[in-house]
Amino acid sequence: MEKEQEQKQTEEKEGFREKVGDLTDHIGDYLDTLYKLTIVKATQKATNVASIIVVAIAVITVGMFALFFASIALSLWIGNLISSRVGGFLVVAGFYLFSLLIIILLRKKIVFPFFRNLILRIYD
Repeated sequence: MEKEQEQKQTEEKEGFREKVGDLTDHIGDYLDTLYKLTIVKATQKATNVASIIVVAIAVITVGMFALFFASIALSLWIGNLISSRVGGFLVVAGFYLFSLLIIILLRKKIVFPFFRNLILRIYD
């Protein structure tokens, strides 16, 4: 009877060891999967940010060229209206300086919050 009891306890211990071993294997698999998932998510976010930056640079570059040529055309047109090409360029330059002044004065209330919210939307 004692031998049967000892054998039963030995079998229970072995069963317990197998369950612990299986649990350890599952925990290892879980941690490995979690690690791979974290890497995939980080790579995805980095790829999204990089693509947004590339597109933004392209849009800004094309926009600057468009603004440059539109400014020249506007300056020449205004110059013809006032019979002074130099005057036309000065009027357009004055408009840009006025716009710059407005942006500088409103940077804390409008400009900074706009860009902060834009960056937060990109990272979310």
